[in-house]
Parts: sequence; structure tokens; C-alpha cells
Amino acid sequence: MNEIIEKAPQLPADVEWHFIGTLQSNKVKPLLRGVPGLAYVESVSSAKVASLLDKHWAQEHPGTRLNVLVQINTSGEDNKDGVEAAEAPALVAHVIDACPNLAFRGLMTIGRPGDVSCFDALAQLRDKLASELGGLPAELELSMGMSADYAEAVRRGATSVRIGSSLFGARPPKT
Repeated sequence: MNEIIEKAPQLPADVEWHFIGTLQSNKVKPLLRGVPGLAYVESVSSAKVASLLDKHWAQEHPGTRLNVLVQINTSGEDNKDGVEAAEAPALVAHVIDACPNLAFRGLMTIGRPGDVSCFDALAQLRDKLASELGGLPAELELSMGMSADYAEAVRRGATSVRIGSSLFGARPPKT
């Protein structure tokens, strides 16, 4: 998260930022204050973080709403953030009903590399939630896929893909 806070002010003010990554509750306020042009938080994975985003967004940007995606752990991997599919309806309902300064836009996943069933699972969950919420599946965004598998993600309904490695090259491993 420190990287986006460092780089965002260095770029033109009209850049629209999407935050992707684990967002701890103590980092909500610094993110909202430090990233001009923040348009999306794509990794809401708890009611606590959603509520804090809602509260602090209202303080920093009164009269506007922050777009959010609920992160789903479709791979079942312990090292991946996100809620299990069974927990998604409750979290989505919390965002919609208890967070008036947030605009629920859809779902996000970081699937297991090479496992397209993670994309299928997210699309199926989107359809289920859209039906339960009375919306149409096309209205809920799906953020899934990265440089190596974006084509499969798009075939399975992705509305947003993350292709930073293709654009900027591979990142050095974290040490």
C-alpha cells in the first residue's frame, strides 16, 4: 500500500486509481488521504474494513461514493485474501445496507495461477448474487485475471483484468 501512496501524487491528477491488495483497518485512512483520484477499492474482504472505508470516505469526500468490489477467495488458498463464497452474501449486504458512502460494483478474485475454475466460480457467484439482489449479472463487475491468464478471464466474463506485468515487466520478488 505504501507504493500507491508514494506514486499517486507524482502522476497527473486525472489518473483514476484502483487499489488492489490486502487492506488492513489501520491503513484505510492513509489510503484515502494519500491517493488523489482513488476510484475503486477492489479488495474489500471484511465488514470492518468496509465500514471504515465508508466512514473515512465520507469525511474525506463528502457527497460522493467510493466504488468497491468484494474480494472472494475462489482458490481456497490460505495465502490469498478474500471471503469464502458462502460468506459473500452477508458481506455484500453489509456494503449495500450499512455503507451509504460506498457503491458496491461487483466481485474480485486472484485465482490460483492456471486454474480457470476460479474464474468460473466467481462468475457463478456473481450470477447468484445478482439474482438475490434483484440486479442483472451484467451490472456486477468481475475483476479477475492477470497478464498470464487474462484471455481466459475475459472469456469467462471479466470486466476488468490486471495486466501490469505485461505493461511494465515482471516485478522483482519480495525479500
